Amino acid sequence: MKLLLDKFKEVAFAVIPIIILVIILNFTVVPVDGDMLARFLIGSITVILGLGIFLFGAEIGISPIGNLMGEGLARSNKVFVVGILGFLLGFFITVAEPDLQILAFQVRDASGGVLSSTSILIVVSIGVGIMVAVGLLRILFEKPLNKVYTLVYFIIFLLGIMTSEEFLAISVDASGATTGAMTTPFILALGLGVSQLKSGKISEEDSFGLVGMASCGPIFAIMLMSVIAGLKNIQGQAEVFVPHTGILQPFIEELSVMAKDSIFTLLPISIMFFIFNAVKFRLNRKNRNKILKGLVYTYIGLVLFLTGVNAGFMELGRVMGCGIASHESNWLLPIIGFLLGLVVVLAEPAVHVLTKQVEDVTSGYIKRKAILATLSIGIAFAVSMSMMRIMFPDLKLWHFLLPGFAIAALISYFVPPIFVGIAYDSGGVASGPMTATFVLAFAQGAAEAIPTANVMVDGFGVIAMVAMTPLVAIQVLGLLFKIKAKKEGVDINEDYS
Repeated sequence: MKLLLDKFKEVAFAVIPIIILVIILNFTVVPVDGDMLARFLIGSITVILGLGIFLFGAEIGISPIGNLMGEGLARSNKVFVVGILGFLLGFFITVAEPDLQILAFQVRDASGGVLSSTSILIVVSIGVGIMVAVGLLRILFEKPLNKVYTLVYFIIFLLGIMTSEEFLAISVDASGATTGAMTTPFILALGLGVSQLKSGKISEEDSFGLVGMASCGPIFAIMLMSVIAGLKNIQGQAEVFVPHTGILQPFIEELSVMAKDSIFTLLPISIMFFIFNAVKFRLNRKNRNKILKGLVYTYIGLVLFLTGVNAGFMELGRVMGCGIASHESNWLLPIIGFLLGLVVVLAEPAVHVLTKQVEDVTSGYIKRKAILATLSIGIAFAVSMSMMRIMFPDLKLWHFLLPGFAIAALISYFVPPIFVGIAYDSGGVASGPMTATFVLAFAQGAAEAIPTANVMVDGFGVIAMVAMTPLVAIQVLGLLFKIKAKKEGVDINEDYS
């Protein structure tokens, strides 16, 4: 009970800044309908309850499953088995990811149905499956993470040259959307489980980086799809926005939908657990029931969280983005984007899972508050720059992404290796359900209101920016830690505690 209350307290402090920001905007720049504001406030309470329960369930259910599966894969000591099972685990957990489903439907609607949601789901999931397998094999063969990332992003760069502008935005947005509330705790624990069979510094370094590796899969998968299929210059428009009516009715409707969808979200990982437990783990009743209880809590939390987000958050994001962009003082758009980015990352469920694992693995040497503060600043700049890209047609997405990824690859050769893994993992976890709903809706609303913006090109890409900036920000933090450790006479590459 104490652990659950701690989760509620942690989440409440994370979500309250968003509530305050929205209320201030409502009474100053963008007044909204009373019912919509009421739905937002009810949704905020639902998000706090749901996210708290979800994080509690993930800690006692999802993470232990990932750890057990990771250890089971590593003990097999067979490259073929690790590769195939790694691919299947990555594929099935991604197909069920709520963030990716949200993005797939938004791409379908914005493209006028040219790109089906099913094709986006399957292609992206294949990409993640491949990169999870590659990431697990990297851990087993102890290949340096920075060199692997340099090679992967060089291939992505070559594909990017052949990819049209709208597919560049969609591919990198898909990369961020795959590492959400469901996939991140599982993949983090999977990597930790494989790395734990080693000892010392190498184990700590390799316990991070798998989420970032998985995030690369959707980028090259979507780019390859566009190149092979010859798709380019898709001109789409935003879906017709129809706000909810009433106050409680939207929550009742969303609750029934999310209750059904969340069953399918948790079904793959539950089935995999029962199969692995029957043939490999053979847990005693107490440990098995604890994990099953965790899965139940995860389900309840996910239902409540997604209900609050969809019934109370997304539509307000669209309305505020459109309202601010239409305002005579539309220069406020990047400023408000900065403030939004500053607070929205604190409400991402996967961010809290990652920061806790960082603090645990490093025995408290790398504080979670330091990671959170760095992520907030980085993502604030990401959302602000995305708003500037929507306002000024000469600014293109690649103007930001190409230098950002290049700088991240360069810095990775100068920071302690553990920060490389944390940075690339952070890029994935920062772009979770809050970004895929509120921030993406905010950007699409702004793109819809600005005549020079193209919703298909400019309305997407904000998740890509949110996924890119942590790569640079966290590694800069790593440089600061390296300087601090040098002054203290500590070799950070050998001793994190």
